[in-house]
Amino acid sequence: MNTPPLKTVRFGGNVVATLAKFKQGDTSDYELLKHQLADPDIKDAQIINWLQEFRNCVTQLSKDHEQLIYLVLRLPWLGRSPAVVEEYLAFLSNLVSAQTVYLRACLKMVVSNFTPKRVKICEGGVDISDSDDDDENLPINFDQCHQALQLIARYVPSTSRFLMPILTENFPFVQKSSRTLECYVHNLLRVAVYIPSLQRHVLELIISRMLKLDVSASRGEIEEVENAVQQQEMKGEQEEEGLFDMDEDVCSVKSSPAGTNVMVHPVAERLDTLMVVLLAFIKDMCHVNGCLDVEQTKDLYKDLVCVFDKLILPTHASCHVQYALFYLCSFRLALAEAFLEHLWRLLQSPSHPAVLRQSAAGYMGSFLARANFLPVATVCACLDLLVPWLHLYIDSQDSGSRAYCDIMLHGPFYNACQAVFYTLIFRHRSILEGDMKKGLAYLQGLNLERIVMCQLNPLKVCLPAVTNMFAAITRKYQLVFCYTIIERNSRHVLPVVRSSVGGDCVSTNTNPLDSFFPFDPYVLKRSSKLIEPLYQVWEEPADTEVETFTTKRVRQCSDADEDDFLRGETPETKGVMGMTPGSYESHLHSPSSVGSPPIAFLQRPF
Repeated sequence: MNTPPLKTVRFGGNVVATLAKFKQGDTSDYELLKHQLADPDIKDAQIINWLQEFRNCVTQLSKDHEQLIYLVLRLPWLGRSPAVVEEYLAFLSNLVSAQTVYLRACLKMVVSNFTPKRVKICEGGVDISDSDDDDENLPINFDQCHQALQLIARYVPSTSRFLMPILTENFPFVQKSSRTLECYVHNLLRVAVYIPSLQRHVLELIISRMLKLDVSASRGEIEEVENAVQQQEMKGEQEEEGLFDMDEDVCSVKSSPAGTNVMVHPVAERLDTLMVVLLAFIKDMCHVNGCLDVEQTKDLYKDLVCVFDKLILPTHASCHVQYALFYLCSFRLALAEAFLEHLWRLLQSPSHPAVLRQSAAGYMGSFLARANFLPVATVCACLDLLVPWLHLYIDSQDSGSRAYCDIMLHGPFYNACQAVFYTLIFRHRSILEGDMKKGLAYLQGLNLERIVMCQLNPLKVCLPAVTNMFAAITRKYQLVFCYTIIERNSRHVLPVVRSSVGGDCVSTNTNPLDSFFPFDPYVLKRSSKLIEPLYQVWEEPADTEVETFTTKRVRQCSDADEDDFLRGETPETKGVMGMTPGSYESHLHSPSSVGSPPIAFLQRPF
C-alpha cells in the first residue's frame, strides 16, 4: 500500500462507506480517498464515478469534511469531456443547495479560473512564473466557469453578496501581463451581465484598478516613450537601406517594426487593453441587434456616473479612463446633456468640496470643447448657465471684503472662468458660422469684459495658454481687450504655492489652479479607434493675427503645461452635428437664471 495506486485502479470502498468508517474513527479509507482525488493524472471516468458518489451523500458532507471537499473542488474539470463538465456542475448545484457552508469555497474555485493558468518558464537558468497565454481552451473554460456561476446563483439567491468580495480579492495585480488583466476584466464584465445587481460594483472595481494604471503613466511620458522607439525604428530602417540597397538580389533583412497597435510603454499597453474591453462592454450593453436599448443604456449611464463621482472625479490628472463616459455619451444627445447637467449641479453646489467643484468645471469645459457630437445649441445652453453664474458670483463678491484674487477663496469661480474661456476657444467658430451677426450678438451678450475686468482677476490664475488664446480670439472679434490686464499680471509675481506632486515649494507656477483638461488628446492606440471619430481636434491657425500673438505667447509657457492646442494650433472648423443657422437662435438673447435649469434639455427624458 506504500506504492502509488495505478491510474486505472480504484482502491477502497465507495464514498458512503468511507464516510461511515471515518465517523467511527477509521481514517484509512478516508486518507486513501483523498490521495486518489489529488492524483494529477486522474481519468475522466474516475472523476465521473467519484462525483456521482459524492452527489448521493451530499447531505453528509458537513464542515467536518472540509479538506475532502476542497480536494473535490480542485478536480481538473475544466476542458474535460462534456460528461465530466455536466457531472461537475450537477455536483456543485447539489453541494451549494445542501451545504451552503461551502458557497464561498465554490465561488473561489470558479473565480480562480478567470485568468490563464500560471506556468513556469525557464529563462537563463531562472524559473519565472507567467500566464499560459497560448491555452487554446481558454474561451471554452471561461464559458464553463460562467455556466457554473449562473447555476450557483440560481440555487443560492444570496450569491451576489458573497461573490463581490471574492472578485475583489482575486483581481490580479496591475503589474501582471496584459493578457491576464484582459481575461479577468472580461470575465468580471460577463458576470455583470447575468447578475445585474453587481454591475455598478464590478464597474467600480475595474475602474479603480484602471485608474491606478492611468495616473502612473502621464500622457507626456507615454508619448515620449512611443516617439523614442519610433525614431529608433526609423533610424534603423534608414541604416539598413543604406547597407543593402546596392544589391538587388539580396533579400531585405529589415526588421519589421513593432505592431502599430501595440504600445511600447508597458503601463500604457495594459491600460489600452483594458480600455478596449471596457468600451466593447459599453457598446454591447447599450445596443441590441445594432439598435440602442434605451433602458439598458440608462441603467449603465447611472452606474457609470456613480463610479465617476466616487472615483474618477476626485482623481487628479487621469488621462484615459474618463473616456468611458465620453464614449457612452456619444450614443445619444440626451446622455451627453444629462452628463453636462450633472457636472453643472456639482459645480454650483456649495455643499460639495471646492476641489470637486473645480474638477467638475474642468470636466464641463473640456467636454464642451472636445465632444464633436455636441450641437452648438447645447454648447450655448451650457454657456447660458455658466456665464450668468459667474456674473452672480462677481455681484456677491465685488462689494465684499474678499473681492481680490485668491485661489483658495474663489477656486470654483476661477475654474468656471477657465471652462468658459476654453469652450469659447474651441467653439467660437461654430457659434459664429452660419449667421455672423447673430453669433456676435450672442457673444457680446455674454458680457465677457465684466468677467475679465472684475477685481477677482481670473486672467491671472487661468492657464497662460488658455488666457493667451482667449485674448487673441476676443480681440479679433472685438469682444474683450485682455492685453493690458495680461501685461499687468505678468509684472506681479504669483504667490508661492506648493507643487501638486509634492516636494518643496516653488516660486514660479504656470498652473496655479492645479487644473487639467480631462479630455485632452487620447494616446492609447487600439482603443483610440473608437474615440477619434467623436473627438474635436485642432488644425493650424487660419488667422495670421491670432497665430502671431499666440505663437509669441505660447513660447513663454513651460513644456510641462503644453497640450496639443498650446503648440500653436487652433480648433478644427468642421461642422458640428445637429447645427443649423437657426438652431441656436432661441439661445442668443434669452437670459438664464442661475440656480434653476433654464433650458429644455435639463428636463428632457432619455
